[in-house]
Amino acid sequence: MLKFIRNLIPALFILILSCGKPLPQLDQMDLDAWRTDTDGCLGHRMMMTEAITAQKEKLLALDEKEIIYLLGKPDKNELYTRNQKFYSYYLYPAPSCNSGDSTTLTLIIRFNAMGLAKEITIE
Repeated sequence: MLKFIRNLIPALFILILSCGKPLPQLDQMDLDAWRTDTDGCLGHRMMMTEAITAQKEKLLALDEKEIIYLLGKPDKNELYTRNQKFYSYYLYPAPSCNSGDSTTLTLIIRFNAMGLAKEITIE
């Protein structure tokens, strides 16, 4: 019986690890350029605005770690009541970039208390 349990534990461990869903592929986006364009100051995100807008539903139900893995650290994050979190990624240069342009467009991801992306808006 002990030998059976010893053989079962590694099999269960492998099964649990293989149950994860794959991360979505974001077409027409250079995610390395996205991640390095902090606050949108370099203008790389601005060129990907149309692509992220068309594919934002692919980010729904991903957890915080998966979002950070795909898009990088958010430019701004806020904690609201009931453990809701908001991650913001500037698509156009943020005011801190001193670009002289007052236009800012932001991808905002709202996470529920379970840490899953519940709503994605572009404002």
